[in-house]
Amino acid sequence: MAAEPRPFWLDQPGAPPARAPLRGEAAADLVVIGGGFTGLWTALLAKESFPERSVVLVEGHRVGWAASGRNGGFCDASLTHGAVNGRARFGDEFATLQRLGAENLDAIGTTVGQHGIDCDFERTGSIGVATEEYQVDGLRAAADGDGGTFLDAGSVRAEVNSPTYLAGLWDKQGAAMVQPARLAWGLAAACERLGVRIFERTPATGLASDAAGPTVRTRDGVVRAGQVALATSAFPALLRRLRPYVVPVYDYVLMTEPLSAAQRAGIGWPNRQGIGDSGNQFHYYRLTADDRILWGGYDAVYHFGRGIRAAYDQRPATFETLAAHFFATFPQLEGLGFSHRWGGVIDTCSRFCAFFGTAHRGQVAYALGYTGLGVGASRFGARVMLDLLSGEPTELTELRLVRSKPVPFPPEPLAYLGIQATRWSLARADHRDGRRNLWLRALDTAGLGFDS
Repeated sequence: MAAEPRPFWLDQPGAPPARAPLRGEAAADLVVIGGGFTGLWTALLAKESFPERSVVLVEGHRVGWAASGRNGGFCDASLTHGAVNGRARFGDEFATLQRLGAENLDAIGTTVGQHGIDCDFERTGSIGVATEEYQVDGLRAAADGDGGTFLDAGSVRAEVNSPTYLAGLWDKQGAAMVQPARLAWGLAAACERLGVRIFERTPATGLASDAAGPTVRTRDGVVRAGQVALATSAFPALLRRLRPYVVPVYDYVLMTEPLSAAQRAGIGWPNRQGIGDSGNQFHYYRLTADDRILWGGYDAVYHFGRGIRAAYDQRPATFETLAAHFFATFPQLEGLGFSHRWGGVIDTCSRFCAFFGTAHRGQVAYALGYTGLGVGASRFGARVMLDLLSGEPTELTELRLVRSKPVPFPPEPLAYLGIQATRWSLARADHRDGRRNLWLRALDTAGLGFDS
């Protein structure tokens, strides 16, 4: 495949120049570790709420370089990786979580406008599509239970013309599409205008505390902190006790060349919604501002030993599979080229949505385990961390979502064997009308509930 082997979102003119690394000593009231969405939102909200607070953010590579610059750009209102997962795990507070998620998405749009962040923010909503008969009733039931507009085959194909669509569920308000790298760059610029100091190419190598407070060690320096917010995503947490809760899983994406006017007319898509299909091994896709199609998902690859390597960003077999699935979905686009291909690591936990907590006598907070859909939920995660660090009870800190933890993953080789068995079982369920085998049912009983 002749596509460029790098993320389209990051391969843009106008990318900000590299910031200097931290060398020597520094001090701040709040030190944020990680320059992805969670870290950037934490720094921005901290300065907006208390302008006099000094804030330092350290990033091991470049701002937005990892998951925040490699995702599909779906900025979703869900805080729980979808309604099905949220209702199953947090049914008693699900209505509250839905309200908070909608408020969170509104606030993201407000921030983008207030700070003039040029990130192609479009409040398009999203469509879940059924491509197998057994999935149709599930979409109809979701429309009855969670709202949204149910679309029969004719109606969904009138929105987006694919012969594979049998039904759809259109959530008109629950998602926005963004250019994620530009969102990260814009948040970083807004942080700096408020006085946040950002150091790139500054990996944090250690975290300790004494009577004077936490200390963050970096490759070439040290930062004395009043408080610390950990926003390290899939990368090994500086708190060792958190490592069993998160495993890194690789996700892969293709980006097409821009569609011609005739090609665009052939697929329709006038309302530019984000789209996801309803399989366990699902695809997600959307239009860009210049009418390319981003096409990702399906494979979720775990490497033995929780491996994270640059070499894993490219996986030719997955790209070939994705391309075949793309043209099966849109046969009228046969011959369209792909401009970019890339992969990236996602921080997965066993409950499929972020978990939170504190350490070091309440002076360190963390938010990890988003498992996708973190573009929007990361702002909520930042708010939770700041509330936890305040030491005062709030609506967020009282949520069971915030007070509970997922089931940890076992050590190797059990983690690898279990994840591979789950991937095989999910693929098999997709070919058996969604029927879950004994392994998946056992996971459901254990509270793991793998379904994507």
